Amino acid sequence: MATGTIRYWAAAKAAARTAEEPYSARTLAEALDAVRERHPGELARVLLRCSFLVNEEPVGKRPHDAVELTDGGTVEVLPPFAGG
Repeated sequence: MATGTIRYWAAAKAAARTAEEPYSARTLAEALDAVRERHPGELARVLLRCSFLVNEEPVGKRPHDAVELTDGGTVEVLPPFAGG
């Protein structure tokens, strides 16, 4: 089990009502499942439209259960942004 920080941006930050919180999970999928449990409702809906960076690397289309997390790592939750 790895521990680190999840950082929320824009609409995800508003829905989570926090800028960041800790994670304790092996994979991105596990971390996001825990987030959905802690923040049911709007954040769960926002997450469906988000992209993610894990330790500054884009997750892209990789399955979230295949993205391993590291101790001291970061997960950035990025909702769609307007503009370019």
